[in-house]
Amino acid sequence: MRPPRTLIHVVSTWVRRQPPKMKAFLAVVIGMAALVLLRAIVHDHDNIFVAAEAVHSIGISVLIYKLMKERTCAGLSLKCQELTAIFLAVRLYCSFVMEFDIHTLLDSATLATTLWVIYTIRFKLRSSYVEDKDNFAIYYLAVPCGILALLIHPSTSHHIANRILWALSVYLEAVSVLPQLRVMQNTKIVEPFTAHYVFALGVARFLSCAHWVLQVIDSRGHLLSAMGYGLWPSMVLISEIVQTFILADFCYYYVKSVFGGQLVLRLPSGVV
Repeated sequence: MRPPRTLIHVVSTWVRRQPPKMKAFLAVVIGMAALVLLRAIVHDHDNIFVAAEAVHSIGISVLIYKLMKERTCAGLSLKCQELTAIFLAVRLYCSFVMEFDIHTLLDSATLATTLWVIYTIRFKLRSSYVEDKDNFAIYYLAVPCGILALLIHPSTSHHIANRILWALSVYLEAVSVLPQLRVMQNTKIVEPFTAHYVFALGVARFLSCAHWVLQVIDSRGHLLSAMGYGLWPSMVLISEIVQTFILADFCYYYVKSVFGGQLVLRLPSGVV
């Protein structure tokens, strides 16, 4: 006798059978519904951005727990951590010279823990690092982001170098998770702690994107004008949306795996 199918299994099966356009439409609908919910329950939308950085810190803490408990860094991308450290360091510098606030403190804590993860992978657990799977060339991301930052950056009164660095941190953050997704694409099997970490990144990216979208809606578009002229305001929003959708597929399979009671996440081809 076949066991009864759960609601999550029925829904996931139906979604999987839909054409790509329908899946994209459903993703947009779910995203809009989540935005409406956040707008209704969170009165100060700056708290959403703080929550995004806090969730990112939680994800890093999960990595630290994995490294300390299992004594292995298999399945982790060193290049992803290095890109994360780069954009955090640049953003932290910009925060110190342009606007010191609570985000500066959160970024400092996240950068410190990210550097610890990099040190542990590179030196303490080097023997378990699968370098051939972590084969995404960083310059494929860093060079285009650098060129884009030179061309499109804030038009504020700050020094031109600081404005370019600010833009660079935004663009690098949008694509920094790609090396980790490449590692998971190469292995197809994601162990629990790595899956928790990447899901935390997905949640953090969505909250950050929601913060910007809600701020623009609440200000009736005046926020974009306050950020300067030209393409920069639009590029900030596009970067937030891009980094959210990069992780959308993985987050779907993560939630499906959790509800299905699976400890190890197995990704089908073409997911990431």
